[in-house]
Amino acid sequence: MSGGTWHALLVAVLVALVALGLLPAVGGIYQYLLVPVHGFRNHLRRAAPRLPRVAVVVPAWNEGAVLAASLERLMRLEYPPDRLRVYVVDDASTDDTPDVVRAKAAEHPGRIVLLRREQGGQGKAHTLNHGIAHLLSDDWMQALLIMDADVIYRPDSLRRMTRHLADERVGAVTAYIREGSHRPGAVARFIGYEYVTAQACARRAQNVMGAIACLAGGAQLHTRANLEAVGGRIDTTTLAEDTFTTFLTQLDGRKVVFDGQAVVLAEEPDSVRALWKQRVRWARGNVQITHRFRDVWFRPSRTQRLGSVDFGLVWFSVFALPFALVSASVGLVGLYVAAPGTASAVFGQLWWFGIGTYLFITLTTLLVDLDTARRSWFEGLMFPGVGALVLVVASATPTFWEVTVPGVLGLRMTEVGVEVWTLLLYLWPVLSMLLARVVHDLEGVPVVGSLSKPLLYVVGYGPLLCAITLDAYVRQWRGTAQTWDKTEKTGKVLG
Repeated sequence: MSGGTWHALLVAVLVALVALGLLPAVGGIYQYLLVPVHGFRNHLRRAAPRLPRVAVVVPAWNEGAVLAASLERLMRLEYPPDRLRVYVVDDASTDDTPDVVRAKAAEHPGRIVLLRREQGGQGKAHTLNHGIAHLLSDDWMQALLIMDADVIYRPDSLRRMTRHLADERVGAVTAYIREGSHRPGAVARFIGYEYVTAQACARRAQNVMGAIACLAGGAQLHTRANLEAVGGRIDTTTLAEDTFTTFLTQLDGRKVVFDGQAVVLAEEPDSVRALWKQRVRWARGNVQITHRFRDVWFRPSRTQRLGSVDFGLVWFSVFALPFALVSASVGLVGLYVAAPGTASAVFGQLWWFGIGTYLFITLTTLLVDLDTARRSWFEGLMFPGVGALVLVVASATPTFWEVTVPGVLGLRMTEVGVEVWTLLLYLWPVLSMLLARVVHDLEGVPVVGSLSKPLLYVVGYGPLLCAITLDAYVRQWRGTAQTWDKTEKTGKVLG
């Protein structure tokens, strides 16, 4: 094979690496194109008023600060009191959790029940199974609602969820978890915006596709029949027990439905370190799910849609995002060395694709949930990071940054400077993930810790999530011990 042929083959491989880097964006765009379709293709036409006897299971470990408000709001739900019972499973708490539950049980006799585990610390799934075993011991329960101790259900939320059970094909329903802190900080506002993308938008699209990725851990409603069909218990072998149950339900031929009008408010982490701990667990769980259900991917079936090509594209768009960013950077840097002209042309096309995707997804997200948009519009705009936005604009106006700006500063951009600037453009996706770890490490450090939040806006919340996901993959590959770490909550959800 001649040198020219080898060079052409190398360029083709590098271009392919760049193309692979675009696949997550393609998956995101596909989902967002389905969001408006949900307006006329949804499950509401099969829904009808239905009020089954609902047992609520609340796993609780040292939740004294938040539990009273959550229980009180459950008692105020627009739901027949004689058809709703709440079971708090105390996971051997060492704070006043049992006392809080007993006080609320005294205020609402027969409607709130305390179940206590003497041996705690095994994780949420074990705690849930303790309560589920108790509930399945008699025939009162017709539907089970699994929730977190800190979430606040809006008055009509449960009624909106149960209406979907009028369709006997439905096995489970999930609600829209919205960040609801009274005065959210920077991290919580970013999470608020993210939840619109990952739930209010993505779950609507998945309704249209006919396959739901995950029942929200704090708002999952199961029919008794579905609960018994998946084994009468929650899986304890993964860190993503909610996703595991979601997959089992659909693989058994029952539907899972997302209702974006059923809103549940939650307090989310307001520090990078707490977020990192939480999301590493989530990401490791998704790795386990991806492996456990490896025979499902991209194998279409008449009984379920998890194996459809479009759902597989959406799932792996998230799963492979960190690798996609690395792939794109490697491809661009390689092209810059092997074929500078091709690199410039490819990057120019990427710019138009990137800016178009950013504007489309950002505007759609802000319009889907106007309440969150009012709180987190700036975080939505800054989601990819100031650094990425500056570099994107810079790539569109290279003479301004390479000639005009240096001239104003009395500097002259040398050929080496231009090369360094170009490589920075191409490597930014990888560099931003590395800097995300710096954001994490800076937080809480005396004196310099105050730089963490401003640096977060420079690096971007998206790259931060990618860095966390990559860390989770490394931990899973190394076989690091898996633990269910509780996220500390303070009870600052809006009432």
